[in-house]
Amino acid sequence: MGHLNTILAHHGYLLVFLVVLGEAVGLPSPAALALVAGGAAVASKTLNGPSLLGAALGAMMIGDTLLFVLGRYTGWALLGFICKVSANPETCILRSAESFYKRGKTTLLIAKFIPGVNSMAAPLAGSMKMRPQLFLRLDFAGALLYVAAYIALGFVFRDFLAAITRGFQAASHVLSQALGVAVLAYVAYKVWYYLKHKPNGVVPRVQVEELAKKLLAEGQDDILLVDVRSHGYYDSQAQRIKGSLRLEPNQLDEELKGLPRYKDIYLYCT
Repeated sequence: MGHLNTILAHHGYLLVFLVVLGEAVGLPSPAALALVAGGAAVASKTLNGPSLLGAALGAMMIGDTLLFVLGRYTGWALLGFICKVSANPETCILRSAESFYKRGKTTLLIAKFIPGVNSMAAPLAGSMKMRPQLFLRLDFAGALLYVAAYIALGFVFRDFLAAITRGFQAASHVLSQALGVAVLAYVAYKVWYYLKHKPNGVVPRVQVEELAKKLLAEGQDDILLVDVRSHGYYDSQAQRIKGSLRLEPNQLDEELKGLPRYKDIYLYCT
């Protein structure tokens, strides 16, 4: 713990800032661990509490605001890019969108605590054209709750963390082997999960011109167009393709029961 305290004393604020910023912009960065370590450093009087809180909040707000602006102008393209690290990008986006659908704008208050949603909330809010002032208020409240919670955790359990660190140092060889096995197991799991879900990642698509020709040739007696745009992109005044049917994507299990079995069905979304 002494070596860690020395590092934190010299570079603590910068390290916490960079690690938290990394997580805020979607990188696999352990912000929670950095904040817990920072809280322990505050308890040992190595770091100043308000300064640490300010550095972490600043990093989180910079990252979130950047993704919010990018999401506003790039839409789902950015969300898909962030989800590239996921074995199933479609599920990654859907999980975040579903959270917004169920909880609305208050998702921003708890998004930081939900794996898979924490990095998606800001760009998703931007792509849904949330007002910047509202986003900043809710995101700041959520960031403050997240940062304060983990700093407080490190502050309260400082002695416990010190004991764990001493134990790790005493068993460093065993820990290194265990860590190596854990990394290999994680990689194997990711490969297995990717292969398992790979067929689901291929979504058949049709060009607009091709579908228009089919409609002209066959009419809408044999073809059904379905609007499944996500919450935030669709409202009662939204324009739809003429003759299309609106289905709520978050209730597909029920909605699909009423679709005719004898028609070719084409879906369009955001």
